[in-house]
Amino acid sequence: MTFCGYLPYSGPPMVVEHEISLKFTSSPPHDSEVYDNIQTPRVPASGIPIEIVLTILETAYFDDRGGPDIDLLSKCTLVCKAWSLHAQKLLFRRVRLHSHSAFASFTHAVNRNSPRGRILGDAVVQMRAVLDYNQPGCLNQSSLAVAVVNCPNLYELDLAQYGYVAAGKDVVGSPAQERMRRPAPSFDERSLALLIAGPHITALNFSNWSENTQSLLQLLEVWPSLKSLSITGTSPVLSPGMTYPPFPCALEELRLNCQREPAKEFLDWLLHRSAEEKSLRVIDLERQPSPEFLDFLVEKHGETLHSLAIPSFATHEHAHAAMRCRSLRELRTESSWSSPVICRQMPETIQHLAFGLDLDTLLNPIVDLVKTRDDLRAITVNLWRDGHRHPQFAFLQMACAYHGVDLRLTRDVRRMRLLVRGDPVVPPTYPRTQTLDSLQPAICPVFVA
Repeated sequence: MTFCGYLPYSGPPMVVEHEISLKFTSSPPHDSEVYDNIQTPRVPASGIPIEIVLTILETAYFDDRGGPDIDLLSKCTLVCKAWSLHAQKLLFRRVRLHSHSAFASFTHAVNRNSPRGRILGDAVVQMRAVLDYNQPGCLNQSSLAVAVVNCPNLYELDLAQYGYVAAGKDVVGSPAQERMRRPAPSFDERSLALLIAGPHITALNFSNWSENTQSLLQLLEVWPSLKSLSITGTSPVLSPGMTYPPFPCALEELRLNCQREPAKEFLDWLLHRSAEEKSLRVIDLERQPSPEFLDFLVEKHGETLHSLAIPSFATHEHAHAAMRCRSLRELRTESSWSSPVICRQMPETIQHLAFGLDLDTLLNPIVDLVKTRDDLRAITVNLWRDGHRHPQFAFLQMACAYHGVDLRLTRDVRRMRLLVRGDPVVPPTYPRTQTLDSLQPAICPVFVA
């Protein structure tokens, strides 16, 4: 409200002057002046609760390559006494033994005669060991057996065996077939007895780069508790004329990466119990199988198969074999080309699809799959060459976003394998993950404040 209209005109308004003083400075204030009034958080006198520390360490356990962050965990062991043992337990979850000196250090650390040694030995869940008879000071069979016995909670053993070649006879860069013609000793009775007395491991990854075809058969007799088996390198064979007792394990996962396809007689013997109990859930073939070989596996195990992975489903024979697996929850391939009919006939149970993408990939069937499969949770795509420039790639991205499907993109096939394989435990849902909790049931809880 204004009163100007009721006052007589008395000339122009008086200008009121105000004195304003502005002070400019060309240098920023000192840090102490800025932060003096900011209250900094205080750590309790008793320190950070160890439960919070454990949660942080477990969250930061994996590095970008999917392995334990050794550098971080090693530094955490030096922070204080309260952190040391817990960080060491995480360091010892996965151990690698490549030489006898590494074995000596490891056995000293997990000596069962000391409380700390028992705790660290109990923490070991996964072990990778290399028997390379070409290397001086190599790890031998008896040392491997002793190391395994010291880890009562061992869940997975990843073992690589290399054959021996006389000095001066080795050829650098020789083809893989020639490298595998080198002899390697079979496991002796003492080592086998120690392994039998040790932990009942559940997952075995055996890479055989020698001409010894019996080593794997010896190890399979040691552990009737196996559920996951991976075979790489030399194909195992059953010796003609010998009678083998039935393989007692009902496998849930089989991964093959052999130079030659294993004989059907060996697979019949290996998977006899699995076929009877219909236990096999995962088949991962890292080399392109022949149509006959894939058909053989699907014929016996396709009914209950949850995950199938081969390099390519480009041919009608391979696509037809996959279509016969009506309980699939995961289908994986690294190739950028697959028969389009395989997506159109995908079962309603599918939860995860992984494939390669380039400019020639048919994306329409995959986009339709995203729109029509309610159980689909994730799609993993490896972008080959100019795959990100595919004219329908944006439609795939929009379909995944609209239907709540996690679209995971990589440009490195090794990174893709890391994303999709996870831990050697058959999960209830796909895609598989790699977490500290996956193998937790195998570990006896030990807490030291």
